[in-house]
Amino acid sequence: MVVVAPAEPRHVPAMAALLAEMDRFYGATDVEPLDQRIRQITDALFGEPPAAYALLAWDDGQLTGLATYSFLWPAIGVTRSLYLKELYVAATHRGKGIGRLLMDTVFEIAERYGCSRVEWTADRENAAAQRFYDRIGVRVNESKLFYRRELTAES
Repeated sequence: MVVVAPAEPRHVPAMAALLAEMDRFYGATDVEPLDQRIRQITDALFGEPPAAYALLAWDDGQLTGLATYSFLWPAIGVTRSLYLKELYVAATHRGKGIGRLLMDTVFEIAERYGCSRVEWTADRENAAAQRFYDRIGVRVNESKLFYRRELTAES
């Protein structure tokens, strides 16, 4: 049985491994050393203030998926929104309802905190993600453009 629960500091090493798998899925050929990844995750989720939150999906004690999110303000009027940054299910566990369970939990959290919306992006090339979002009844919002400025030490 799959259980979804908030990340705890003791889960960081398992998260580091799953996030390395996710990076490779998105084309990374190198990932940071494990100790560096652990520090970055710990700081992001459990630092002061936390930069994000994470939900973890566990199947028989094995980390099989995660959803990371932050709250944004303002959204509609002066309400807040929940921004889903990452949704990832391990390759060996896809098609078992884990992504849907994580999304349902994200939606429940958004409702609990009075959010007016949940928003996220998907890579144009990730057809499987787009089909998944379509299956859960969420359509693409074509009215927004996504911008990014990469920051480097030279910026």
